[in-house]
Amino acid sequence: MRFYEDISVCDTHHSDGYQLSKEEIIEFGKKYDPQPFHTDEEAAKDSVFGGLVASGWQTAAVSMRLYVESSEDMATQAGLGVDDLRWHRPLRPGDELRLETEIINKRISESDTSCGVVTTRHEGLNQDDELIISYAATAMVRRRVDEQ
Repeated sequence: MRFYEDISVCDTHHSDGYQLSKEEIIEFGKKYDPQPFHTDEEAAKDSVFGGLVASGWQTAAVSMRLYVESSEDMATQAGLGVDDLRWHRPLRPGDELRLETEIINKRISESDTSCGVVTTRHEGLNQDDELIISYAATAMVRRRVDEQ
């Protein structure tokens, strides 16, 4: 388990990739973002995207999965928020997303000194190293009991 004290500003890590299928895009779109360019291959051809694309919210959800899977059992207590969320280009069926993460800030919580507040910068890239999504996330991370 990695605690607040084990984390340093400028630490980086990279996730494995996750390949998104056409079926996953359509299923997510129908359930959570029912716009034609997420749910209907034929209708998507006439959209600004020229074909089926994943919802930005699905891209964010996959990014979260990749972060959790690659975060080395960080002692995260709760997410506090996301800032500067940007979708730079869409994910298409068969694209593979991977996440690059950097710790950009940390401080001890003023309201609960058993935790620290850690901010991470995330960039999601596709198989061609094109930037797909970027954002900063802030979370509370547990401190070691004996160091408080």
